[in-house]
Amino acid sequence: MLYYAAPMEGLTDRVWRQAHQRWFGGADRYYAPFLSPPENRVPVKKKMAELERAANPGAPVVPQLLGRDGSCAAWMVGVLRQMGYSEVNLNFGCPSGTVTAKGKGAGMLRDPDGLDRFLGTVFEEAGGPLSVKTRIGVERAEEFAAILAVYDRYPLAELIVHPRVMRQLYRGSADRGAFAAALPCCRAPVCYNGDIATPDELHALEGRWPALSALMAGRGLIADPALFRRARGGPPASKEELQGYLAELYAGYTAAFGSPRAAISRMKAHWQLLAGRFAGGEGLLKQMRRLREPWEYEVTVGQFFTLALRP
Repeated sequence: MLYYAAPMEGLTDRVWRQAHQRWFGGADRYYAPFLSPPENRVPVKKKMAELERAANPGAPVVPQLLGRDGSCAAWMVGVLRQMGYSEVNLNFGCPSGTVTAKGKGAGMLRDPDGLDRFLGTVFEEAGGPLSVKTRIGVERAEEFAAILAVYDRYPLAELIVHPRVMRQLYRGSADRGAFAAALPCCRAPVCYNGDIATPDELHALEGRWPALSALMAGRGLIADPALFRRARGGPPASKEELQGYLAELYAGYTAAFGSPRAAISRMKAHWQLLAGRFAGGEGLLKQMRRLREPWEYEVTVGQFFTLALRP
């Protein structure tokens, strides 16, 4: 079964993708954080630089679009295809309030007819292959039947399902019962995404749903960068690997942002999930959240690596 790295804003950018491949690997695809098509149809150079093919060697990268104007999204698909990308992923899963208030991301699931019109326009004007990443509803899992009926009208390359509803954000548990009930009704190849943190969980899902096209991990992969490698029979992350990986991330972000302080802000997001790998790291994580200066960051990282790694 294929393993995918989920798109996560502020975490899975090109700096991370390259560092992760170099130190741990195991991902068959990396889904880039969403790109919003500009209404004036003038590509934003900084955003497009994230997706330049020369900056993304190695495992395939799939760009993701978030928007509500089907024609504008179709135009952006064309731009990405000119850059050499064949598949583009459409985001109907982001639950952020700033996104859904604009009727984008999971906010599009409020209106299945509108969702149908959006997909109809994109397929008519851009064609495939296009995949979709979705939640199963806005308020209740029972909404997914009507949403899935829309998806089944189109030749999706893949349907990536995160079985939470929009209002949950990332709270509570993924509704695997609702996913199991809907799976036989899905016409497209299906990838499961949600609450995958260990190799045992990956293997259990493979055994439960062997017909899936793939499994996708996000937070679990940031928390354990060796997750996919371990699932394929490889070793867990060593302290030496984690030190090298984190040093590469810090240096990469410093170069990309032109400032160690800006890099520290991005590194804090990684440490928020990664700190759990270290026994007794909770106090240091609180210290990490407060620090601002490069020397403070470097001292705190050194303190983390005096702790034992959890198995």
